[in-house]
Amino acid sequence: MGKLLKPSSTEQYVEKGYCHPIDVLTREEAAVCLAHLERYESNIGQPIDGKYRHKPHLLFPWLHDLINHPRVLDAVEDLLGLNILCWGSSFFIKEPEDPGYVSWHQDATYWGLDQPDVCTAWIALTPSTRANGCMRVASGSHGEQLTHTDTFHKDNLLSRGQEINAEVDEKDAVDLELSPGQMSLHHVRIIHGSNPNPTKTRRVGFAIRYIAATVRQSLGPRDFATLVRGEVVNDFWELEPRPKDELDAEALAYHEHMCDVQAKMLFAGAENAKPFQARSERSSPL
Repeated sequence: MGKLLKPSSTEQYVEKGYCHPIDVLTREEAAVCLAHLERYESNIGQPIDGKYRHKPHLLFPWLHDLINHPRVLDAVEDLLGLNILCWGSSFFIKEPEDPGYVSWHQDATYWGLDQPDVCTAWIALTPSTRANGCMRVASGSHGEQLTHTDTFHKDNLLSRGQEINAEVDEKDAVDLELSPGQMSLHHVRIIHGSNPNPTKTRRVGFAIRYIAATVRQSLGPRDFATLVRGEVVNDFWELEPRPKDELDAEALAYHEHMCDVQAKMLFAGAENAKPFQARSERSSPL
């Protein structure tokens, strides 16, 4: 018996590449997280975007707490084992009547991680439904790596606008609907994406990228990660610090340095790449 996942959920993850829904936060906890985000956005007068969407747990203590949430980690431990690092995090936000979408893609394509012991925890802070563009997965598609094409489309929420060079059969597509406080877990190679949000309500999710501590970065000598459970088992990773306060000077400087180093690795060879660019600054290809 696992720490949190039922045996059937673990089996589904192994066989199908995903499992959901998993209750990890109370509705009150999810509401507090959403309130923190909206307070920050109110202060700056716009939605969070650009570099601040990339690994914001290094800038906001409440997000650092979220990536370390015991129930989230209990579920991840059932899949990855005791020693766990957080390699990344990001918001996936669709505003009301937003044309933003996520094309069919596989996370493993450009990440450079040398093992598939990698899973994403996608936590809903608002309802995530078929109507407002919840995540969709192609069930059982995590067996092989496919080629992708970069589009850099202005409405694509992905950093490169990458999409698979293959068709997905709609009969294999599963909508991962979630209530606030619930999460899904998906394999690094599963094909997934999401449609635009035509509704009049905002859809907010927070994705956390967890890796087994034995995984290493193949695109460079050393990458950045946060130890969230267990212990360090090698020197592959520069361990990231917890922010002392929201957007404090030390945290901002470290985050800027991390973004610069990761951009050189993750966007190497990408034509027209502008790493961590805000959607509002993109232009669609002709």
